[in-house]
Amino acid sequence: MANWHDVLKEIQATQETHLKAASSALDDIRRKYLSELGTLTDRNVIAYYSGFLSKPGLEGIDITDEDKNSFMTCINGMDRSKGLDLILHTPGGGIAATESLVHYLQQMFDRDVRAIIPQIAMSAGTMLSLSCKSIVMGKQSCLGPIDPQIAGIPADVVVTEFRRAFDEIKADPMKAHVWAPILSRYAPSFLTQCEYAVAWSAEFVKRALMSNMLKGQPNSETVASQIVSELSSAAVNKAHNKHIHADQLSALGVKVERLESDPTLQNAVLTLHHCFMHTLSGSTALKIVENQDGRAVVRHMALPLSPAQSQLGSLQQPQQ
Repeated sequence: MANWHDVLKEIQATQETHLKAASSALDDIRRKYLSELGTLTDRNVIAYYSGFLSKPGLEGIDITDEDKNSFMTCINGMDRSKGLDLILHTPGGGIAATESLVHYLQQMFDRDVRAIIPQIAMSAGTMLSLSCKSIVMGKQSCLGPIDPQIAGIPADVVVTEFRRAFDEIKADPMKAHVWAPILSRYAPSFLTQCEYAVAWSAEFVKRALMSNMLKGQPNSETVASQIVSELSSAAVNKAHNKHIHADQLSALGVKVERLESDPTLQNAVLTLHHCFMHTLSGSTALKIVENQDGRAVVRHMALPLSPAQSQLGSLQQPQQ
């Protein structure tokens, strides 16, 4: 299996041997392994990679409605009867954009979409994964909780806090003085917005599970409810950035395929993952959506990288 350093050596060797610019070497190696993965599975492949680990906090790293244009570009001309393997590496994003993207992908591939998680897909990335017919995960892979956030505030926590305040004040009216400065932080209608967001998230994921991954199971509604309840509860998960691994997901009823059960697929997926991580850490790329034929949409940073952000020194932005 090609590890991070092996892939780096191959990129550097391509630069030196063929006198290529660093950006071209990154593109060549990444697209080679992406094509090989498509040949191996005989399925369409789209890799959706965000630079959130190497460029945290920057605008443009999350799932937005803009991404649908990227997927439309990559899907155009595909033999959609082969289905789609969707490789995800994302911190999440908007529920509305994710719900619409799920609808689009299911329509285009007749729900024959499999998620592959080489490392991490959080929040709305987890929602997108759960909409697929199965999820391929390795020992290093993880998803995250799906409780919605409003302006960085966990909606489920707000609802829980209001209920706690109500119960405590009802039992002891003197506690209203303790709760007053806490509750005064919230604007009018904020609680209702949080309640709606929690309900929307749960309903969307439950519906997505029952229409694809759990379709045909006699107990699909019960299992879907259990999965949604566990993954959307802030009380259960404690933090929105909690990493939830394959064993726990399988125990909940999520259909998880173990990457290690197919060493050839494991080698192809993880080698490709390292290629994308090199591109994102060694260039101005913020997000890459790319298919097995080398067709890609790449979003870049507005400003050049600082030396500390680049691990490949002279590497420049990749070609689109």
